[in-house]
Amino acid sequence: MTDNKLDKGGAPHQQTTDREKTLTTAQGGPIADDQNSLKAGPRGPVLLEDHIIREKIFHFDHERIPERVVHARGYGVHGHFELTEAIPELSCADIFQRVGEKTPTFTRFSTVAGNKGSPDLARDVRGFATKFYTQEGNWDLVGNNIPVFFIQDAIKFPDLIHSVKPAPDRGFPQAQSAHDNFWDFISLSPESIHMTLWQMSDRTIPRSLRFMEGFGVHTFRLVNAKGKSHYVKFHWKPKQGMQSVVWNEALKINGADPDFHRRDMWDAIDAGDFPQWDLGIQVFDDEFADNFEFDILDATKLIPEEQVPVRIIGTLTLDANVRNFFAETEQVAFCTQNIVQGIDHTNDPLLQGRNFSYLDTQTKRLGGPNFTHIPINAPKCPMHNFQQDGHMAMHNPVGRANYEPNSWGDDGGPRENPEIGFKSYPAEVEGTKQRTRSETFADHYSQARQFWISQTETEQRHIAAAYTFELSKCQHEKIRLRMLSHLMNVHDDLAEMVAKGLGVTQMPEAAKPARDPITDLPPSDALSILKNGPDSFAGRKLGLFIAEGADADMVKALEDAFKAEGAMVAIVAPHVSGAKLSDGSMRAADEKIDGGPSVVFDAVALVMPSKQGKELAANKPAQDFVSDAFAHAKFIAWTDGAKPILEATGVADKTDDGMMKLEDGSAKEFVTKCRALRFWDREAD
Repeated sequence: MTDNKLDKGGAPHQQTTDREKTLTTAQGGPIADDQNSLKAGPRGPVLLEDHIIREKIFHFDHERIPERVVHARGYGVHGHFELTEAIPELSCADIFQRVGEKTPTFTRFSTVAGNKGSPDLARDVRGFATKFYTQEGNWDLVGNNIPVFFIQDAIKFPDLIHSVKPAPDRGFPQAQSAHDNFWDFISLSPESIHMTLWQMSDRTIPRSLRFMEGFGVHTFRLVNAKGKSHYVKFHWKPKQGMQSVVWNEALKINGADPDFHRRDMWDAIDAGDFPQWDLGIQVFDDEFADNFEFDILDATKLIPEEQVPVRIIGTLTLDANVRNFFAETEQVAFCTQNIVQGIDHTNDPLLQGRNFSYLDTQTKRLGGPNFTHIPINAPKCPMHNFQQDGHMAMHNPVGRANYEPNSWGDDGGPRENPEIGFKSYPAEVEGTKQRTRSETFADHYSQARQFWISQTETEQRHIAAAYTFELSKCQHEKIRLRMLSHLMNVHDDLAEMVAKGLGVTQMPEAAKPARDPITDLPPSDALSILKNGPDSFAGRKLGLFIAEGADADMVKALEDAFKAEGAMVAIVAPHVSGAKLSDGSMRAADEKIDGGPSVVFDAVALVMPSKQGKELAANKPAQDFVSDAFAHAKFIAWTDGAKPILEATGVADKTDDGMMKLEDGSAKEFVTKCRALRFWDREAD
């Protein structure tokens, strides 16, 4: 902490105790309210003159060089967006006018908290940012795989990220939220409770970047050619359905392959299995906004799909891996301020702060204002302006004129165009300047409760277990008890499950809510992963463990059946060279058994003769291959010769409907079982 105390003559002087403890700006000015940005009225836009938020976020954006402060670990893919339903009645944006038109895109997925070298399967929110290279300029839809966020006002973003990043004194933990600092902040910020339900759910440990949803998070505006406005929330719906892993599995995947998500995306696209998402919109008007139970400008709230259905208007297809990771994935710069005519911002104070923050952080990270000259960031439509010079300028105005207005005629460069130029929606704004938060933002528990009751029993178990694990890493009991006091306002079952897991016998008093929770909100099936899973094994991967003498017909039958399903098959063997099959052919391996554990597959099958099965029964990686698959509720198939491995792990005595013995003609039956992805009844037992 900088400590610079001088009296009027330039000599140090003793300050009062109150002054010692008062939060100040970097200029030494005392801060009266560090929780809210300066707005024009409680629900008005954030004012540019707010020097406190500008200084705070400005400093935060410049804390790291050269990697991003947040979303440092990312993976980018090229693709295109194809419009399937035109919406001129809602928006005059060119991208939404012509069915069948394809717009080039670049999408970057990321984790939030970890550095560039952190593992892919950390429990974390995933960034989902897409740059649309439209004919009217770039539109950046910069969101997450979760529709809500931790905070309501951007002025709190540095505090949130500081709390989850490595502690400044010890430099750890990395890419984890299971520690005192994070939960101390959360337990003192009731607005964050809803988001932690999502964070502790399996949404933050996705099986693949291909199998997760995406959200614009904020409420935006769509504006048509007549100037009529509707509110909108953007959704990405994965064509291959949602899927996550379990926590123990995530830990082991990080050890086996910390680049698991990157490799999965690369391999899928390289194989021509192009992932796709439908772009959906929730559209509503002022009447709905005025009567909705919560404030549509509150980023800690969502609008249930049962109240406003998601309308599908197009499809994103990712079909090309990058050619240079640094030039594209690392240098791509997303900015929430990048919108096009027909799309506009709202007064959401988190969005307003992001609009300032993103431009500032990209300027710092990429060395100056000319990051739009980098090919991955450059628009693919014509661009003309008088911006010039600066660090790494690739384009400058030519000729005499570098200003406007000028009188040089045709040689005077580009001119304003009131007909097609961007026009902000003329929303009425009035109110006293004040650093406050609208009372309509005060409900912090109702939607958290709705999320909880919308989950299956399996998902509820996982959420409670995640809270228990994370809070067990907090060394200070007061933090654990404060969190329990908040969970009591969400749902008694959740609070009791976590308390039992932590060994708490005396429950604290429930936290006093700023506004009484609504307890009769109905469940929303759209909030559950398992209620919205795919009905196919397509896009998933079978781990086929073979050994010398494996039945060639069975190996072929499994490969044919799973490939017909649209799935991938990876051969695992005791040696990387593979194994000779029963017909004398040599089958190369994709993975050696200790390098291809079952955690990296969605289902497993073991095909081998009895002699090899007995030999491998004492092999620890082979045992782990089976025992982990069983523990993680995966579907398991085996030929009779592999039974000794099942017996060595104790799995043979626990046979259930998620397991099957392979016999002639049973490969297709096994595929049918695997379409459920996991046999969750085993976990419940």
